[in-house]
Amino acid sequence: MNILVTGAAGYIGSVCCEVLLSRGMHVIALDSLLEGHRAAVPPGAIFCQIDLANRAQLESVFAQHKIDAVMHFAAEALVAKSVSEPSIFYATNVACGVNLLDAVTRHGVNKFIFSSTAATYGEPEIVPIPEDHRKAPINPYGKSKLVFEQILADYKLYTGLAYASLRYFNAAGASQERGEHHRVETHLIPRVLDAAVGSIPHVDVFGTDYPTPDGTCVRDYIHVLDIADSHVRALEEIDRVSGEAFNVGNNRGFSILEVIAAAERVTGRRIPRKLGPRRPGDPAVLVASKEKLKRVLGWEAAHSSLEEIIESAWAWKQKHPHGYADSAKA
Repeated sequence: MNILVTGAAGYIGSVCCEVLLSRGMHVIALDSLLEGHRAAVPPGAIFCQIDLANRAQLESVFAQHKIDAVMHFAAEALVAKSVSEPSIFYATNVACGVNLLDAVTRHGVNKFIFSSTAATYGEPEIVPIPEDHRKAPINPYGKSKLVFEQILADYKLYTGLAYASLRYFNAAGASQERGEHHRVETHLIPRVLDAAVGSIPHVDVFGTDYPTPDGTCVRDYIHVLDIADSHVRALEEIDRVSGEAFNVGNNRGFSILEVIAAAERVTGRRIPRKLGPRRPGDPAVLVASKEKLKRVLGWEAAHSSLEEIIESAWAWKQKHPHGYADSAKA
């Protein structure tokens, strides 16, 4: 099977390419390299440097390659940036996604897996959050992802597209070869490990007065290898589950202080932290209900204990202390 992967030079997209190749799939890897790293794309993939905004470039990829299915990861994803620059998020996450869907339609591709997000739910009323929870995203990032989910439903009616949306919570961890290295790093676990090696002076802890056991935010962490595996599983059953959305998570969460403590155990190092006020828009608890994915697809995370996640991220960081070689930082 020939799989087109967008955002293939990014964190989750590159690991998904690696997993697809390991299972005998052929991968056509698309990325603009505005945020991704060319070195993250597995050598077994056919790489195409294009921007989804360029319809002619996109058309050429579909014309040159027989494509059986699409996994769509390419997106703007920094929540704070979405508040200050919403137009970029609607242009990239919605308009560019429509360009992709139109190419998919013209070339008769009928299988589509969408990388969505827990941000579509907004402030949770029920924890763990089920998929039928009301959708009320509180930032343009979450809104743009929800809009694209709705567009997918329209294309299903319009073209018969078989699609599934996977809403994951906090992606973390690394494979042996690929890990998390954003040009602007905002995610907790890589920042905790940066503090462990001294490349930043401390971890900022935003808010210590939440209604949680230790006062800090609680989040559901899911190993990037499990995310990739859930995408493959959804693709295998796409005709049966077309139109469905699934949470990808663990059904339990860890506080910021618990993550720091676990990282101290894994690294054997004291990790400095700086306690500060809450950030606006941060819910106290975001934890996924994993029951639907288990019930419908018989799938559960296999690598997502907090210790295994941090151990894998730490091993990758020690092997790649400056991230990917094509990074400006390196």
